[in-house]
Amino acid sequence: MSVLVELTIFPTDKGVSVSPYVARVVEIIRASGLSCQLGPMGTSIEGEWDDIMAAITKCYRELATDCDRIYIVMTADCRRGAVNRLQGKVESVESKL
Repeated sequence: MSVLVELTIFPTDKGVSVSPYVARVVEIIRASGLSCQLGPMGTSIEGEWDDIMAAITKCYRELATDCDRIYIVMTADCRRGAVNRLQGKVESVESKL
């Protein structure tokens, strides 16, 4: 089953700018080999459930090494037989504009 996840994860105890921590997380996601797209409020990830959850767990553990409070929001859309949803969903909407 294809899973499309929007992940937001960052520490809340590191001041106003948390981009260095977000960059650490994005590096982990990219290194996982999963299809992903960085956005202004989160990162979209496409793949199989177990692979995505393994990557998210690595992200959490990385931040937990030096962060005392971590905010995580994850939404998931699971769809049997779907592929290339990162671009496909956007293209579908743009074609109707």
